[in-house]
Amino acid sequence: MKIIKLDAIDSTNSFLKKMAEDSLVENFTVVWAKNQTAGRGQMKTQWVTQEGKNLTFSVFVQPKALNITHQKFLNFSVALSVYETLLDFDIPKISIKWPNDIMAGSRKICGILIENALKGVVIQSSVIGIGLNINQHFLNEDAFKATSMSDILNKEFDLSEVLDVLLKKLEKNINDLEKHEYSTLEDRYLEVLYKKNVPSMFKTDQNVLFMGKIIGVSREGQLQIELNDETIQEFGIKEVSFA
Repeated sequence: MKIIKLDAIDSTNSFLKKMAEDSLVENFTVVWAKNQTAGRGQMKTQWVTQEGKNLTFSVFVQPKALNITHQKFLNFSVALSVYETLLDFDIPKISIKWPNDIMAGSRKICGILIENALKGVVIQSSVIGIGLNINQHFLNEDAFKATSMSDILNKEFDLSEVLDVLLKKLEKNINDLEKHEYSTLEDRYLEVLYKKNVPSMFKTDQNVLFMGKIIGVSREGQLQIELNDETIQEFGIKEVSFA
């Protein structure tokens, strides 16, 4: 595994994607930036981080023969890798908020952005961006609704140590993905899905409020919510949020 360390970059995902366009990139190449000035989240949202306090990195992965119809299992593999890493460091109340944010209690501790390059119906390569809050403090910044490993356990962590554990988890879970252990990955993901089977208030992207409960993820990777009348509706990314 090759790790490229940078002092500062606008976006590790953008940097790694450009690398892959311009040259042959080794599988599981990692670009790790001490300071990311224009980090990106899902649907062009921004990821803000303090210099040198958190992990902001991207990984280039070439999954073997992964059809685009199985894209959700790649998401499961990555989210589970972060989830399991946080468990190893004794972070409590961890869950995965669909599609792949990681929560500690009701606060976000990690954001994930996966960008795929396709060849026909096959995912030829993926750039997996991960922003994990480690030593930055958010306790007095309620507007962010975020937290960090340091906030939770009141101690500093070694970034390299956390990265090493996370990359090993990722390799293992990508290996499971390549062995087509889809049902196992899905079971593990759904078992720790944020607010699964908990009646909650939701809001659509059209600002319509409704009550329901998350029951799963569809074959196409959409969030399945059961309404009060027991019908099931499916939503794509950013089409629904907790109210």
